[in-house]
Amino acid sequence: MSKPYYLKAGPVAARMNNVIGWLARHGVSMLGTAELSVRGRKSGRMQRIPVNPHTYQGSQYLVSARGHSQWVRNMESAGGGELRVGRKVKTFTARQLPDSEKLPVLRTYLENWGWEVNQYFQGVTAKSSDEEIAAAAPDHPVFVITTSA
Repeated sequence: MSKPYYLKAGPVAARMNNVIGWLARHGVSMLGTAELSVRGRKSGRMQRIPVNPHTYQGSQYLVSARGHSQWVRNMESAGGGELRVGRKVKTFTARQLPDSEKLPVLRTYLENWGWEVNQYFQGVTAKSSDEEIAAAAPDHPVFVITTSA
Protein backbone atom coordinates (compact mmCIF):
# COMPACT_ATOMS: atom_id res chain seq x y z
CA MET A 1 0.00 0.00 0.00
CA SER A 2 1.42 3.40 -0.98
CA LYS A 3 1.64 6.40 1.30
CA PRO A 4 -1.15 8.98 0.94
CA TYR A 5 -0.29 11.96 -1.25
CA TYR A 6 1.04 14.91 0.75
CA LEU A 7 3.09 17.82 -0.56
CA LYS A 8 4.67 19.51 2.44
CA ALA A 9 5.05 23.28 2.25
CA GLY A 10 8.58 24.46 1.59
CA PRO A 11 10.13 27.37 3.51
CA VAL A 12 8.73 30.07 1.19
CA ALA A 13 5.20 28.59 1.20
CA ALA A 14 5.35 28.14 4.99
CA ARG A 15 6.35 31.79 5.39
CA MET A 16 3.50 32.88 3.07
CA ASN A 17 1.05 30.74 5.07
CA ASN A 18 2.20 32.49 8.24
CA VAL A 19 1.64 35.92 6.66
CA ILE A 20 -1.76 35.04 5.17
CA GLY A 21 -2.86 33.42 8.45
CA TRP A 22 -1.74 36.46 10.43
CA LEU A 23 -3.68 38.74 8.08
CA ALA A 24 -6.86 36.63 8.39
CA ARG A 25 -6.47 36.51 12.17
CA HIS A 26 -6.32 40.31 12.12
CA GLY A 27 -9.33 40.79 9.86
CA VAL A 28 -7.79 40.93 6.38
CA SER A 29 -9.09 38.17 4.13
CA MET A 30 -7.06 37.70 0.95
CA LEU A 31 -9.70 36.87 -1.70
CA GLY A 32 -11.82 34.91 0.78
CA THR A 33 -9.14 33.19 2.84
CA ALA A 34 -9.74 32.41 6.51
CA GLU A 35 -7.65 30.96 9.29
CA LEU A 36 -8.55 27.40 10.21
CA SER A 37 -8.03 26.28 13.80
CA VAL A 38 -8.33 22.58 14.54
CA ARG A 39 -7.35 20.66 17.67
CA GLY A 40 -4.13 18.66 17.23
CA ARG A 41 -4.71 14.93 17.48
CA LYS A 42 -1.46 14.41 19.42
CA SER A 43 -0.80 17.71 21.21
CA GLY A 44 -4.39 18.66 21.95
CA ARG A 45 -3.47 22.28 21.14
CA MET A 46 -5.25 24.29 18.47
CA GLN A 47 -3.28 24.23 15.22
CA ARG A 48 -3.76 27.11 12.75
CA ILE A 49 -3.40 27.35 8.98
CA PRO A 50 -4.90 29.58 6.29
CA VAL A 51 -7.50 27.92 4.06
CA ASN A 52 -9.72 28.82 1.12
CA PRO A 53 -13.29 28.03 2.22
CA HIS A 54 -15.25 27.03 -0.89
CA THR A 55 -19.00 27.34 -1.40
CA TYR A 56 -20.75 24.98 -3.80
CA GLN A 57 -24.54 24.73 -4.15
CA GLY A 58 -25.13 26.47 -0.83
CA SER A 59 -22.78 24.28 1.23
CA GLN A 60 -19.32 25.21 2.43
CA TYR A 61 -16.28 23.00 1.95
CA LEU A 62 -12.63 22.81 2.90
CA VAL A 63 -10.36 21.20 0.30
CA SER A 64 -6.80 20.11 0.99
CA ALA A 65 -4.89 20.99 -2.15
CA ARG A 66 -1.66 19.60 -0.67
CA GLY A 67 -3.21 16.23 0.11
CA HIS A 68 -3.31 14.35 3.41
CA SER A 69 -1.74 17.15 5.44
CA GLN A 70 -1.51 17.56 9.20
CA TRP A 71 -4.66 19.71 9.32
CA VAL A 72 -6.54 16.97 7.45
CA ARG A 73 -5.41 14.31 9.93
CA ASN A 74 -6.33 16.59 12.81
CA MET A 75 -9.75 17.29 11.26
CA GLU A 76 -10.41 13.58 10.83
CA SER A 77 -9.74 13.17 14.54
CA ALA A 78 -11.45 16.32 15.85
CA GLY A 79 -14.50 16.34 13.56
CA GLY A 80 -14.58 20.13 13.37
CA GLY A 81 -12.86 23.36 14.24
CA GLU A 82 -13.06 27.12 13.77
CA LEU A 83 -12.74 29.52 10.86
CA ARG A 84 -11.58 33.03 11.71
CA VAL A 85 -11.37 36.33 9.90
CA GLY A 86 -10.56 39.01 12.47
CA ARG A 87 -13.00 38.89 15.36
CA LYS A 88 -15.49 36.86 13.35
CA VAL A 89 -15.12 33.22 14.43
CA LYS A 90 -17.32 30.43 13.09
CA THR A 91 -17.31 27.11 14.90
CA PHE A 92 -18.11 24.16 12.65
CA THR A 93 -18.44 20.42 12.42
CA ALA A 94 -16.92 18.61 9.47
CA ARG A 95 -17.72 15.48 7.51
CA GLN A 96 -15.23 14.12 5.01
CA LEU A 97 -16.68 13.41 1.58
CA PRO A 98 -16.14 10.03 -0.03
CA ASP A 99 -14.20 10.17 -3.31
CA SER A 100 -17.39 9.43 -5.26
CA GLU A 101 -18.92 12.79 -4.14
CA LYS A 102 -15.89 15.05 -4.71
CA LEU A 103 -16.00 15.65 -8.49
CA PRO A 104 -18.25 18.75 -8.67
CA VAL A 105 -16.70 20.29 -5.56
CA LEU A 106 -13.14 19.78 -6.83
CA ARG A 107 -14.00 21.13 -10.29
CA THR A 108 -15.54 24.34 -8.92
CA TYR A 109 -12.75 24.67 -6.35
CA LEU A 110 -10.22 24.53 -9.18
CA GLU A 111 -12.28 27.09 -11.14
CA ASN A 112 -12.12 29.49 -8.18
CA TRP A 113 -8.71 28.72 -6.70
CA GLY A 114 -6.80 27.02 -9.53
CA TRP A 115 -4.56 30.06 -10.05
CA GLU A 116 -3.22 29.34 -6.54
CA VAL A 117 -3.45 25.55 -6.19
CA ASN A 118 -3.08 23.97 -9.67
CA GLN A 119 0.56 23.08 -8.94
CA TYR A 120 -0.59 20.71 -6.18
CA PHE A 121 -3.01 18.83 -8.46
CA GLN A 122 -0.30 17.27 -10.65
CA GLY A 123 -1.59 18.57 -13.98
CA VAL A 124 -5.31 18.36 -13.18
CA THR A 125 -7.18 21.64 -13.72
CA ALA A 126 -10.79 22.82 -13.82
CA LYS A 127 -10.76 22.04 -17.56
CA SER A 128 -9.66 18.43 -17.04
CA SER A 129 -12.09 15.62 -17.84
CA ASP A 130 -14.37 14.15 -15.19
CA GLU A 131 -12.22 11.01 -15.26
CA GLU A 132 -9.01 12.97 -14.60
CA ILE A 133 -10.53 14.88 -11.68
CA ALA A 134 -12.05 11.69 -10.26
CA ALA A 135 -8.63 10.00 -10.50
CA ALA A 136 -7.10 12.88 -8.47
CA ALA A 137 -9.89 12.86 -5.86
CA PRO A 138 -8.29 10.34 -3.46
CA ASP A 139 -5.25 12.64 -3.15
CA HIS A 140 -7.30 15.69 -2.06
CA PRO A 141 -9.47 15.33 1.05
CA VAL A 142 -12.68 17.39 1.01
CA PHE A 143 -14.76 18.24 4.07
CA VAL A 144 -18.27 19.64 4.04
CA ILE A 145 -18.59 21.95 7.03
CA THR A 146 -21.63 22.99 9.00
CA THR A 147 -21.24 26.17 11.05
CA SER A 148 -22.88 26.84 14.38
CA ALA A 149 -25.08 29.91 14.66
